[in-house]
Amino acid sequence: MKLTNLMTYLAENPYPGRGILMGRTADNQEAVIAYFIMGRSENSRNRIFERTEDGIRTRAFDESKMTDPSLIIYHPVRLLPNGLLVVTNGDQTDTIRDHIAQGHCYRHALNTRKFEPDGPNWTPRISGVMKPDGSYNLSILKSMDGDPDCCCRYFFEYDNPVPGTGHFIHTYQSDGDPLPSFQGEPRLVELGTQFNIDSLTDTIWNSLNADNKVSLYVQFTDLESGNWEYTITNKNN
Repeated sequence: MKLTNLMTYLAENPYPGRGILMGRTADNQEAVIAYFIMGRSENSRNRIFERTEDGIRTRAFDESKMTDPSLIIYHPVRLLPNGLLVVTNGDQTDTIRDHIAQGHCYRHALNTRKFEPDGPNWTPRISGVMKPDGSYNLSILKSMDGDPDCCCRYFFEYDNPVPGTGHFIHTYQSDGDPLPSFQGEPRLVELGTQFNIDSLTDTIWNSLNADNKVSLYVQFTDLESGNWEYTITNKNN
């Protein structure tokens, strides 16, 4: 698969929607995750990321302007007691958490879910699970070419990530009405030596469409110690 320049890829797409990046730093020392949200409506744009005890949640920036919290208020990132880090674009974060607590795997959890009920877009549910050793899985649940009668579930598992690379998946192929779902495999992206947590945060944030970007979370985890650092960037301050 061709190595993709993340900055160019994002800059050329005005509305990738919500996106998950998982990968490994070039020095093979840290695991990388990033998650961003975008919005076209006032309701979607009226959000921020907020740190929680086990990850982050979305919250209305101005509670008086929140018209419909369904599908946009959730916990995108949760660190589970067994060390798994779950990242998703919806409340399937909690579905994965609950099924893993019952002894099942993330695939078992996602087989109980489907794309979002927001026709005619039928927004895909994208999910990622990173293990303590830095290996990771990505998934997308989407309609069959816009047909809500069929849910297509795809799972991608990376058991030995290549240093200096990551995989990126997002909800929408591009802007449109209705919005077209992501197509193909997660994009293989470069995470070169120029990236630390601050430079990667800046690269992603500055590459996202200025009108549509809402919030970004980036986390680097040291694979030896398990210590981590994070950044939260919100358009609304």
